[in-house]
Amino acid sequence: MEQRNNVTEFVLLGLTQSLQGQRISFVVFLFIYIVTMVGNLLIVWTVVVSPTLDAPMYLFLGYLSFMDAVYSTTVTPNMIVNLLSVKKTISFQACMSQLFMEHLFGGAEVILLVVMAYDRYVAICKPLHYLTIMNQRVCILLLLLACLGGFLHTVVHLLFVYNLPFCGPNVIDHFVCDMYPLLKLACTDTYVIGLTVVANDGAICVIIFVLLFISYGFILHSLKNLSQEGRHKALSTCGSHITVVVLFFVPCIFMYVRPPSTLPIDKSLTVFCTTITPMLNPFIYTLRNGEMKSAMRKLWTRRGK
Repeated sequence: MEQRNNVTEFVLLGLTQSLQGQRISFVVFLFIYIVTMVGNLLIVWTVVVSPTLDAPMYLFLGYLSFMDAVYSTTVTPNMIVNLLSVKKTISFQACMSQLFMEHLFGGAEVILLVVMAYDRYVAICKPLHYLTIMNQRVCILLLLLACLGGFLHTVVHLLFVYNLPFCGPNVIDHFVCDMYPLLKLACTDTYVIGLTVVANDGAICVIIFVLLFISYGFILHSLKNLSQEGRHKALSTCGSHITVVVLFFVPCIFMYVRPPSTLPIDKSLTVFCTTITPMLNPFIYTLRNGEMKSAMRKLWTRRGK
């Protein structure tokens, strides 16, 4: 523990060392963050206020948008500020807090995507029993399960990294505190802890990704029993979900399903996961969902009157 106190803060090198690149990145990511917050909070507001969006699917979509907004907020504002800062430092405690929040909401979102796939499976494959199976109590329990799963996921990481000895250097070649960059700075052998990261992040991502695609395979197979209108609606909804699943899981699998190490491409993948994907999700769900677009139009029309 005494060794660890030798490092009270970390220096984040950020996305780029170029001054011009930092200025351009500041404008780009500030715009992206504003769009992310407006888009996701607009969905949350629409789901909460609109009486027509009372189906479990929209409850889960509202929570996904809330998680995306918070998930992006754990990383993006600090990255934006550091782009214009001369001293790009983060305290040890702030670094641990960022690591905790990042994996808390990232882990919870992984489980929520599984819940949303289960919701679509029940709605399409067992439509007559849908409201009985997906009642309010079950929906709340599933949301709590997502939060609990995210909490357990991040606690495992935090317990391992918090007690590691950091005795210098303290320079992180990244714009965020994450497991592999921190393990690289530890003054001890972190091979075993690195394997727990592969298991806790990589293996879980692969297993859930495969299970999700199997479940969507069952859903798509069952579409032959639906009418043409029902098939089109189901394909539109499932298409949105599958797109979000691919955007979220593919970068995560690439980052964590490998021997513990840091690669230059990790920065780009982290940007995609924490910044780009939360911005795209509102567009993916609203542009392909007629009920959501209709509810938004009604709310804006009512607000204009």
